[in-house]
Amino acid sequence: MLKLLIVDDEPGIVLLLKDYFEFQGYEIITALDGTSAIEKVAENPDLILLDVNLPDLDGFEVCSRIREHIDCPILFLTAKVEEQDRIQGLVLGGDDYILKPFSIEELGARVKAHLRREKRRVGNGSVQICGEIAIHYDERMVYVNNQPIKLTKTEFDILELLSLHKRQIFTKEQIYERIRGYEGEGDSSIVMEHVRRIRLKLSKSGQKDVIHTVWGVGYQWIG
Repeated sequence: MLKLLIVDDEPGIVLLLKDYFEFQGYEIITALDGTSAIEKVAENPDLILLDVNLPDLDGFEVCSRIREHIDCPILFLTAKVEEQDRIQGLVLGGDDYILKPFSIEELGARVKAHLRREKRRVGNGSVQICGEIAIHYDERMVYVNNQPIKLTKTEFDILELLSLHKRQIFTKEQIYERIRGYEGEGDSSIVMEHVRRIRLKLSKSGQKDVIHTVWGVGYQWIG
C-alpha cells in the first residue's frame, strides 16, 4: 500500500485529505507542523503533501532539511503565487505546486501522476559515461573526474531526461511536464533556473557545458 504524508496546520484540511486518500486506498500519515513532519519522514512515505505556511518551520525549510535524505515526490500546498516563491520551492527539491483553494480531484490526479512517474524511473543500474562525467542512474549520482556532484532531485531528473535522449531537443514545456509527472502549462522560468544551476555545478568541476540551448526551442544533451 502506498503511503502519503500530509502536512498542514489546518486540522480540517488534514482530515479532508486523510479521508479522501484513505478512500482511494492509500495509507496516511499526518503532521500539523514542520517539526513533526521532519520526524514523520522516518516512516518512509511514498509522497509528501506539504503546506508552505506552517507555524514553526515553513514548508521550504522542511523541504530543504529532508530532501537530502528522501527521494520521494514533494508537492507544495500553498496560496502563494509569486514566481520567486515557486522557483525557491522547486529549487529546494519540491516537485510540484498545488494552489489553494484546490480541487481535491485534481490533487488526487496529480498525486497519481507523480507516483506513476516514480515507478517509471530508471532503475536498472545503468551507467553512462560522457567524457569526464559518469551518471549512475540507479544511484541517482553524477560524478565528474570521480568526484560526486551534489544535484537536487529535480536537477538530477532534468539531467537524467536529457542524457538518456542524447541530441533530442526538449522544449521547456516538455521538460516541465516530464519531470513533474503531470501535464499542464510548463513554467519555463523554473526550467531555465534548474538548467542554469546544473551548468554552474558542472562547470565548477571543470566540466564543459554538455547541455546545449537551442534558441527559441529548448535544450539538448550533447555530452
